[in-house]
Amino acid sequence: MADRVYPAGKPAVNGGAAPPAAANAAAAGKPQLYRPYRPQPARHNRRRHYDRRRCSLCCCCFWTVLVVLGLCLLAAIAGAAVYVLYRPHRPEFSVSSLRTATLKLTSAADGSSTRLITLFNLTLTSKNPNSHFTFAYDSFAVALSSSSSNSVFLGNGSLPAFTSNEKSVTTLRAIVSLRSQDLDAESVTSLRSDLKRKNGVPVKIQMDTKVEVSAGKLKTKKVGIRVSCEGFKGVVAPQGKSPAVVTVSDPKCKVDLRIKIWKLTF
Repeated sequence: MADRVYPAGKPAVNGGAAPPAAANAAAAGKPQLYRPYRPQPARHNRRRHYDRRRCSLCCCCFWTVLVVLGLCLLAAIAGAAVYVLYRPHRPEFSVSSLRTATLKLTSAADGSSTRLITLFNLTLTSKNPNSHFTFAYDSFAVALSSSSSNSVFLGNGSLPAFTSNEKSVTTLRAIVSLRSQDLDAESVTSLRSDLKRKNGVPVKIQMDTKVEVSAGKLKTKKVGIRVSCEGFKGVVAPQGKSPAVVTVSDPKCKVDLRIKIWKLTF
């Protein structure tokens, strides 16, 4: 009796579905693409956070500028109100008298050096034209020099500290001197030329100090000021023991603020 051979599976009939084994074999033959999962950054949330920070910074700058402008406006209004109510004026200074007691050039025997010796008597008048402000001055540092093209230092001195009350006039006296100072050839030539003039040596006076302004219980910080006076004629060497009187053509002096920022003075 002959052996029968049985088929492993039934063939697909008329386009029917393939048996499970054939489907699995076809799937196994195709390559599988492995796509690992990568978390995408939250771009939308990061942009929103950046926009919030930018908005906060802009708002902070806006309010800072607004506050600064408001403070400047209040300061301007307060300054205008003070000016209208009190009418502040700068203090006035004048040199009422200047006398030359000594003005002498001495040369060494060998002519190698020339020394200058001076002595001046200075009378300064300070006037406070304000009716609501008081000025408290520190001591004055006084310097006297020639006002020609080649300026020559003629001496220094000091004035004591004082307080100038409302609508008051104060008179101060100082001695400006130079004991002995070597001069260079250019300064000697310039000074001798000025002494030969009919009007004598043109002189300028410079005084530096600090002042505190007060109105009632209100006081300001001390501010540096410089008083500059010019217009003196007749500065000549005195004849004999009596001092030579200097002619003062313009007794008023100019007052400037001296504001110091770090190491710079304006």
